[in-house]
Amino acid sequence: MKPDDFPATDASPDSVAPSELKSRIDAGEDVFVLDVRAASNYEEWHIDSGVESLNVPYFEFLDGLPEDSLAALPDDRTVTVVCAKGTSSEFVAGRLLDAGYDAEQLADGMRGWARVYESREVETGGDATVVQYRRPSSGCLAYLVASNGEGAVVDPLRAFTDAYVEDARERGVSIEYAVDTHVHADHVSGVRGLTAATGATTVLPEAAVARGVDYEAPFETVADGDELTVGDATIEAVHTPGHTTGMTAYRVDDVLFTGDGLFTESVARPDLEDPEAARGAAETLYDTLHERVLAHDDETLVAPAHYGDGAVRREDDTYTARLGEIVDRVDALSLDREAFVEFVTTDMPPRPANHEDIVATNLGERAPGDDEAFTLELGPNNCAASGEAAE
Repeated sequence: MKPDDFPATDASPDSVAPSELKSRIDAGEDVFVLDVRAASNYEEWHIDSGVESLNVPYFEFLDGLPEDSLAALPDDRTVTVVCAKGTSSEFVAGRLLDAGYDAEQLADGMRGWARVYESREVETGGDATVVQYRRPSSGCLAYLVASNGEGAVVDPLRAFTDAYVEDARERGVSIEYAVDTHVHADHVSGVRGLTAATGATTVLPEAAVARGVDYEAPFETVADGDELTVGDATIEAVHTPGHTTGMTAYRVDDVLFTGDGLFTESVARPDLEDPEAARGAAETLYDTLHERVLAHDDETLVAPAHYGDGAVRREDDTYTARLGEIVDRVDALSLDREAFVEFVTTDMPPRPANHEDIVATNLGERAPGDDEAFTLELGPNNCAASGEAAE
């Protein structure tokens, strides 16, 4: 519905900025969210971490307050009403205010929530500076590696190109490389946009290019063992196939950027590149984890490309973890080969929304504008496997 089509309300609700709501959640405040989108949209993707949430579609408010549906609505704290873009939430929050509730609306709805982007510096045992960027709405993580005035951004998101450029400028860092760990299926890569904005060299795994990467802009490739230099730091490529055939981790000092090959709370799903080859990919993933990833020292700091609800932040407020801690925490890593394959190929979560269009965009087959690209990637990441990994 258009704003003018909603019934009039006497009250005009205040709007809370998505960044302010995130700050309240992080501070442990008692946040209650009333999501007024359709049930199917709510079930697929909603604000759930650190909040109490209730879903009542907005159309139930058109003729007044749906008393039965609102039985769980609190009358002793603020209700934050959320919709897709901030239109129906304004109407519902007005209805609630008219009825005596303390209500507000989330500015720009879930689209606004998807624009929240945060950064934290990672405490490492090396000399290079590592900054982790995170998108709470999807769990996407990206990184800046900086040393002696030069830097590389690993797994950048197109929607936040300006954030990397500004952060590097404030740190006195020239971005020399824009690096992807693999062909992403859940978000539009920012490597080309970052290259256009800064002149950085786009770097892709050599094995990933075989999937049909076709960029008009030039790029370089790296194979297993190749190195990139930024300042005094050396970034080594480690081919880690399984999640995709081209999946490649990057190591600098004691940090291993694992992409979607290994998370701090789970292992990768093997079906996003080719569902028909999922079992074979799962076998490859098992070999990769045990022969290439777990071969690193237990003190290696794993810095993944995503985090899920089960992830625990370190004391430095980043979603990273020592490899030995992950081995102790993730049961899938103690399974034998057959049991592991069965685990990661059973009850896998839904594939990321619009994944085919996103992959086509990241391969260079499609060229959506900024708004379309942003819309394509709205929703959860769903890059982890089943069971504990999907929670």
